[in-house]
Amino acid sequence: MGLFGRKGDEDDRRRLGEDREHAARLPELMEAVATAESALAAAHEEGVGVEELNRLGKVLDTALTDAVRAAYAQERVLVGERGYSDRIYRRKRLARPEVRVATERAERLLTARERHRLQGVERVPRRPAGV
Repeated sequence: MGLFGRKGDEDDRRRLGEDREHAARLPELMEAVATAESALAAAHEEGVGVEELNRLGKVLDTALTDAVRAAYAQERVLVGERGYSDRIYRRKRLARPEVRVATERAERLLTARERHRLQGVERVPRRPAGV
């Protein structure tokens, strides 16, 4: 059997199945991100306390993290089963237009999550141990 007839093994099929499940949840996770963003923005406008802003910031971080994972799973699904074990095949598939769109979405979400982690989560001041 030559290189071009190579098929993925059972582990690759299992991983692809898991990625399909994660990728299918992407639309609902994007809605969760939008809901968490609007809740955080509304809390800022209302001027709620630092503890509540911190809690809402962590909720948004969790939603963004789940969406990033689902977006990268969608990218791996578009690459295909063989992409898990064949790096040359993966590189070629990553250059396809539909995969590039998925990659850009995943990278935008990742950038948004990192920006939120650096600037969006309110820090709760420490309390002295004896108080």
